[in-house]
Amino acid sequence: MFNRIKNNNKAFIVLFILVLISIVVMLFLDSFLITESAPNGIVSFELAKYFDKSIEIINSWDSVAKTSAGLSMGFDFLFLLIYSSFIWLLIVRINQYLFVKDEISFFEKTVLALPFLAAFFDVLENIALIKLLLGDLEQIWSSLAYYFATIKFGLLFVAIAYILIGGVILIFKKRKK
Repeated sequence: MFNRIKNNNKAFIVLFILVLISIVVMLFLDSFLITESAPNGIVSFELAKYFDKSIEIINSWDSVAKTSAGLSMGFDFLFLLIYSSFIWLLIVRINQYLFVKDEISFFEKTVLALPFLAAFFDVLENIALIKLLLGDLEQIWSSLAYYFATIKFGLLFVAIAYILIGGVILIFKKRKK
């Protein structure tokens, strides 16, 4: 199965283009969300651990910004499928060059699961943020959004670090040859 993925550059190119387009869309939507209370736009809202901060951010947004926040969270349901698939494909490619064998180890399986686990926590985070944005103003939603976002970012950090470190190792392997 992985050999077909390795040789399918079309999937890689399509996902790469979709990631770039999605990032542009998310940055555009986020441009309406940057305020004094939310200097990092939607990320400020995602990481507003306390209810008071979540309310402060929501109140700092005008109707256009609130619409943009809703669109951003809605679009994020598509984006999380795209970014998780792209990161997964990068990990598959790194693993194919670093670990040339038929059997996939538990470690490799774990690393391959990271982007999809991150996407799962992204879904849960989005639900909590949407609840807040729609007026279900409870501390639980701020807390859940914060913890799910923190886990998501942590998992993505590990996955991307794995890709970068694997890429550096591959560069040194090629130079030795």
